[in-house]
Amino acid sequence: MKLKSLIILAVVLVTSIDAKADKLESMRTSKKIIRMSSAQSPSFAIQIIALKLPPQAPEFFHNVEVAREYPCSDGYYRFCVGEFSSYEDAKRAVDGVKSLGYEQAFVVNTTEYVLKGQASVIGSASTKMIDPNKEYTIQLSAFRFPVYLNHFKNIDDIMEFRMKDKIFRYTTGQFMGDVAEQELNKIKALGYKDAHLVELEKYLPFKIE
Repeated sequence: MKLKSLIILAVVLVTSIDAKADKLESMRTSKKIIRMSSAQSPSFAIQIIALKLPPQAPEFFHNVEVAREYPCSDGYYRFCVGEFSSYEDAKRAVDGVKSLGYEQAFVVNTTEYVLKGQASVIGSASTKMIDPNKEYTIQLSAFRFPVYLNHFKNIDDIMEFRMKDKIFRYTTGQFMGDVAEQELNKIKALGYKDAHLVELEKYLPFKIE
């Protein structure tokens, strides 16, 4: 009888461990395909491809570890690599990108992209009012494919969301509006220059547990 109880306990423990397993383990990638909601400085980049439909697997981006995705209002998803302060700097890097297999690569100024559903975010140049009675979380990044959580250095309490647009968004913290901006500044000081505030209530239905 004692042995039977031990067996049952072992099964319960294994089930519990499995329940807490990483649901996205098979999907995670070291490739960073960053979803952009606006152009950011430095604005010059090298466009490697434009697609009517976004790729379904990170392996699509051969020889590229980091790219930025711009969902444009003309229905195309444009993917860029590199960040350059001038057209001339970007032009010097084009041949290297072409040698990776992207023969149609060319220099773009990402501020000229017209993005689909472009909206201001709290903490960007066009700041919306922060409601002191609402709860906010700090968005660190958004990616086409889920990344490993150790990508986020110096931050432990990472929350992961998969929104209706199938983009994975990563946030940290839960703050009322009266202190949220102060907390945002602390995160930016850690090197997350693109971090911004989002309303937690709008994200919670899409949280990955």
